[in-house]
Amino acid sequence: MNGPQRITLAMTGASGAQYGLRLLDCLVREDREVHFLISKAAQLVLATETDVTLPAKPQAMQTFLTEYTGASAGQIKVYGKEDWMAPVASGSGAPSAMVVVPCSTGTLSAIATGACNNLIERAADVTLKERRTLILVPREAPYSTLHLENMLKLSQHGAIIVPASPGFYHQPQTIDDLVDFVVARILNLLDVPQDMLPRWGEYHVGNDE
Repeated sequence: MNGPQRITLAMTGASGAQYGLRLLDCLVREDREVHFLISKAAQLVLATETDVTLPAKPQAMQTFLTEYTGASAGQIKVYGKEDWMAPVASGSGAPSAMVVVPCSTGTLSAIATGACNNLIERAADVTLKERRTLILVPREAPYSTLHLENMLKLSQHGAIIVPASPGFYHQPQTIDDLVDFVVARILNLLDVPQDMLPRWGEYHVGNDE
């Protein structure tokens, strides 16, 4: 199996909840164990941007997401924001990769300063200190100098910044195609197989002459 078998997926309160849901679905289909974290702001955004309303309690949310994605029992594990005994809170138990998608600029700032005020921030801090893969997917426009400075700082410390900026060279026909572009890039970085977006050069159209 290519890529990490256990992945932490966090959703925070920026627009772009569709990216997080789609990534969760793809990870489940590729038989990955997903440790799922979501902020209250992200739950509000999710209910606003999609037809999905998550239960408030972690156990109920875990049951809901398991049924929603068709995951096997125990494949998705949901933790509350102050569940400090969760595996993701310690380098000895955390998965080898973490993705925050969408990543709010507030979360970006907290991770950049090592705030660790909730489990999402702590999990990201653990991922950085253990030199593991941390992918942050901000979605904001425009970015302030402060946002950019935080991204630069995090990049210098090993995080991978993937702005939710879909390309158009694959000739998208639907909103789902645009979502898939970003999610496919995330999966490529995780080395998890995906068939949503051919790699550059695999679908050249036109005359080579």
